[in-house]
This record gives sequence, structure tokens and C-alpha cells, in this order.
Amino acid sequence: MRIGFIGAGKVGFSLGKYFAENGADVAGYYSRSSSSAREAAVFTGTVAYGSAAELAADCGVVFVTVPDGVIRSVYEDIRKCDISGKYICHCSGAMTAEEAFPGAESLGAFTYSIHPLFPVSSRLESYKELGSAFFCLEGSPEHIGEWEAFFASLGNPVRIISGSTKSKYHAACAISSNLVCALAAESISLLGECGFTEEEAICALRPLALSNIKRVFEVGPAEALTGPIERCDVSTVQKHLKCFDSAAGREMYMSVSRRLLDTARRKHPETDYSEMERLLSE
Repeated sequence: MRIGFIGAGKVGFSLGKYFAENGADVAGYYSRSSSSAREAAVFTGTVAYGSAAELAADCGVVFVTVPDGVIRSVYEDIRKCDISGKYICHCSGAMTAEEAFPGAESLGAFTYSIHPLFPVSSRLESYKELGSAFFCLEGSPEHIGEWEAFFASLGNPVRIISGSTKSKYHAACAISSNLVCALAAESISLLGECGFTEEEAICALRPLALSNIKRVFEVGPAEALTGPIERCDVSTVQKHLKCFDSAAGREMYMSVSRRLLDTARRKHPETDYSEMERLLSE
């Protein structure tokens, strides 16, 4: 089917280019910003549409690639068109297809959430790395197997999940992506108190963090775990806890460390971590 995009931001640019370069029939773009739609059309070798209704009429697949907060309002516009038999899709990791497109099935449409587990950070460059992205699919049971086969044919790992687990799925993504930024910010701040500039702190932490995260995804969190929690080094953790000027920083350290205890126990079931647990519960 012909694929059209409503919304010409980073995700619309990247998916459209990725699809087009892999032989999909990408028709083009509509955006409230006509200049953005034209830029996306030039980038993908497609056309810019004058209205959402025009695009919806011309395409069998409509991707609503706008910010989460306006997906529903865009849908309310296109549902006024004849969308029977069409596939209406969004790329939000947090919303289910039903939440985004309520009542679409009664209009004869099929709705899908198609989410790449990938930080799409550039309109012009991110598409080059989408070949290695994991895609998670959720939505109408009819035809979802076609989406699974489509992404598998492009070489992407893919998983179909239930809408009832979407919040847990998105929380998992946020922890591995967004929340890591808070941990990095705290590390940089502490090194700043040791005399490092921010640039020097980032340079110093980069090999440590990259080596560790690579190890995590090679052998799993338990096998990759090192440090004072794993060693049950209570005295070192006590010193760490005295380093934090803010209650928020101290609680973050304690909360993450308590969760890390579970991982340490899996790695060393013979070790008695009760003293560490008491310290982290104070």
C-alpha cells in the first residue's frame, strides 16, 4: 500500500526515508508547516500534500508522526474522511493504538502502534541507523502479521505486544534511555566537585560508561556487575552516601543501589547482603 505521513519532524523524515530506501511505496507528507512537508518530500523523493484529507484519500497507510499530545486531534480530523480499509499508525512508545485512534475499527480502519526502540535525534541522519533498530508492534490483530513480516524483511528484530503491557514496555524504554541521563548528570556533578570541568568529566566517564553498557548487553546485568554493591563493601557505600549534598541525589543513589542488590544476589547467591540492605534502607 501507499504510505503517507502526517507530520514532518524527525520521526516522519527518518521512517519515510528508511521505508523509501527499502522499496516501500512512500507517497509523501502533509504538515501544518508546509515548508517542513516540502523539505521531507524532497528528502524522500516524494510529494507534499496540501491537506491531511488529501493525503488520507491517496494512501492506504497513514502514519501520524506528530508529538504524542496532538495525535488524537490529528486523528479527529482524518476520521472525517473515508478511512475504511486503511491502516492508521502512530509511533508513540507510550500510547496504545486504541488510545490514539478510538472508534477507528467501527469506521472499518485498522490501527497500529509501530515504535522503533531507537533515539531518533536527527531528521537527516537517523534513518541510516534504523536498520539495526528493534521495532515493537501493537494494535489490530488483523494484518499485524503483515507488519511483522515487513520489518523482518528489512532485517529488523520485531516483537508484537499487547496493549495492556504498553505502559510497562515504555517504562522499560525510558529507564534504559532517559533515566540513564540523570545518573550521568549526577556523576558529572560529583566530578565537578573534584575539580573537573564538565568537558573533562564527560571525557573521563565515557570509556567507563561505554565499556560497562557494552558488557551489560553482551552478557547481561548480573555478569556485568562490578563495584561496591557486588562486593558487599559496606564501608565504601557509607562513604558514598556522605558525598551527596542534596537529599534527591542521596535517595537516587540509595534507590538504584537497593535495586542493584537483587542483581548482586543473583550473581552471588552465597553472599550475605543483609548488612548492605540495612544500610540502604536507613
